[in-house]
Amino acid sequence: MINRLSATNKALNLISKLKRTHGELMFYQAGGCCEGTQPQCFEKGGFYLRTNDVLIGSIDGCEFWVDRDLFEYWKYSHFTLDVLDGFGAGGFSLETSLNKTFKIHYRLFTEEELKELEPIQRQLSD
Repeated sequence: MINRLSATNKALNLISKLKRTHGELMFYQAGGCCEGTQPQCFEKGGFYLRTNDVLIGSIDGCEFWVDRDLFEYWKYSHFTLDVLDGFGAGGFSLETSLNKTFKIHYRLFTEEELKELEPIQRQLSD
């Protein structure tokens, strides 16, 4: 199976640091204007998922959910979680207090990868 999600070493190191401070974590990437399209990191359960939001995988035990409409746009792409220095658009994301911002790099799957993609899970109720 081909994973839909991976992370850079910088992202894994920051996740480890955040987990030591906050416990279990989750990620959510919205497609709207107010929260931008940067991934947001929350304490697990700290963001309420909507019907048909999509779980594309997990990083270091942290579920990574994507807005249902954004997923439809990017469903043929691999997501790589990375970290940038500085404050991004995600003011509620846990890494902002450390002057860091999570970022996603996308790349299209190859024809061969599309045949072997890991299945997704959808949130079934609000």
